[in-house]
Amino acid sequence: MTIAFFAESNAGTRTLPRSLATKAGGFVFVSGQVARDENGDLIVGEIDAQTRQTMMNVAHALALAGCTLEDVVKTTVWLDDARDFDDFNRVYSEFFPGNKPARSTTQAKNMVGTKVEIEAIAYKP
Repeated sequence: MTIAFFAESNAGTRTLPRSLATKAGGFVFVSGQVARDENGDLIVGEIDAQTRQTMMNVAHALALAGCTLEDVVKTTVWLDDARDFDDFNRVYSEFFPGNKPARSTTQAKNMVGTKVEIEAIAYKP
């Protein structure tokens, strides 16, 4: 089995001791993404804006490994505030209009103070 590691490229996360994504065989594991823009700055704003940016970051990490959101089979989501669940789901569903991946969602305090963090597992043989 071939394993490939895709390095962090975002200025805000480049120094973290992790890979942005790791491809192992047909699986791609995307590290937890938060609402950072391309300059590494955290997006300020409500759950809608943060979810949208976070999902764009997940899509970017997947693209590095030759995948798209259509290849995602599982996501894990951490929300800072459970009251954001409905608004989060509204935006999240825009990124998965067809088949929906399996998902776990829990409430937890994020290490960098964002409202949402998302990690993903994709499969593309």
